[in-house]
Amino acid sequence: MKKTAGLLVAFSCILAAQAQRQGDPKLSEYYEPVPPVVTPGKTSADAPSDAIVLFSGKDFSSWKADRGTDIKWTIADGAMTVTGGTGGITTKEGFGDCQLHIEWRTPAVVKGDGQGRGNSGIFLMGKYELQVLDNYNNKTYVNGQAGSIYKQLVPLVNACRPPGEWQTYDVIFTAPRFYENGILKSPARVTVFQNGILVQNNRELWGGTEYIGSPEYKKHGDKEPISLQDHGNPVSYRNIWIRPM
Repeated sequence: MKKTAGLLVAFSCILAAQAQRQGDPKLSEYYEPVPPVVTPGKTSADAPSDAIVLFSGKDFSSWKADRGTDIKWTIADGAMTVTGGTGGITTKEGFGDCQLHIEWRTPAVVKGDGQGRGNSGIFLMGKYELQVLDNYNNKTYVNGQAGSIYKQLVPLVNACRPPGEWQTYDVIFTAPRFYENGILKSPARVTVFQNGILVQNNRELWGGTEYIGSPEYKKHGDKEPISLQDHGNPVSYRNIWIRPM
């Protein structure tokens, strides 16, 4: 009897689904809210109409020095370049969930190896480092190579171009959420394309970046600045824009 009843229920579900497919298709259509119109850039690298341009190649108007002094990095040919030993730079504005586009270049003249070769970093919310490094025929620990979330997430592939060539990161970042008492509600997540190749696929971050010891989350604001690291190497950046989400 139970088997018969189960078959009847299943048959009824099939009939209901068929009736729905044979009904009015407008019942599954809706027209609001209408997505806003965003005009794409002329190329995939160009900022769309709703983006905030953080660096257009002209000045440091969107940035400040980490050390509280004037920025000592240089600007030439539409790019900013790290002046080693002068400290990193940080955006004046804070961001949370976002889409970030940033282009970077390690020195054409190769000096050093491992972590000493073309090293810099992009710190999302000032705390979660996406590594910048010359890993073209340059070995290092895999959770510290280009495309990694430093000391945490290994990139899916090594997508590095040769030294001296411009490279691109396109990042989708979801900020962590915290309860009022500081306990983590949901971790940060990141997707990264390096030179158009997927290297991080909606990965969950373990916490803030730590050079020594395990990553951990510490409660912070919903929006925090982005920082670019001075690691002593003359790494260059250009065409930086962001879309808060």
